[in-house]
Amino acid sequence: MFRTNLALREQSDAAIIAVFQAGDRDAFRYLVERYKERVRNVIYSIFNDKTLVDDLAQEVFIRVYKALPTFRNESAFYTWVYRIAVNRCRDEIRSRKLRKIFSLHSLTENPDETLPQEFAEAPEDNSARELVALGLQAIPEKFRLPIVLKDIEGMSYEEIAGVLGCEIGTVKSRLSRGRALLRKKLEPIWKTE
Repeated sequence: MFRTNLALREQSDAAIIAVFQAGDRDAFRYLVERYKERVRNVIYSIFNDKTLVDDLAQEVFIRVYKALPTFRNESAFYTWVYRIAVNRCRDEIRSRKLRKIFSLHSLTENPDETLPQEFAEAPEDNSARELVALGLQAIPEKFRLPIVLKDIEGMSYEEIAGVLGCEIGTVKSRLSRGRALLRKKLEPIWKTE
């Protein structure tokens, strides 16, 4: 082709997507390089489980790869990727809930394999990041996701609304309620330190 790898790496998302859609499937790797850490961070923020991050991130990018030929640039590419990542995480949460319901083994012998609804004590290292991660796991998904996307990923209200498929007012409301729930969960722990 007419370009060098360095030149394509420096192009906008739209330019790389156009090259991909024109038939150069190798262009996809530049999009992965650009967004893999951000996707991994979103997944980790939602689950706080390092063992899941790589597998789920790979699944997200497989979905992106398969859907990219029909991407129409109606939203920002990274908003679209985050929507796919959030939806994959929701699928995983639903799957875990089903496994929890149907598996006596997980209820009796491995309760730590499911997302905790409450936590009794702070982690041993008492790091703020771990405390916040535990707090996030203890609040419902519909409040957790806006916090992760706004406060951890730094997305705008408009971008979050696009990712979650809801109105900006709903995002603001869920964010406010989620922060209040998170504060309530973390307050007893902060007081003990």
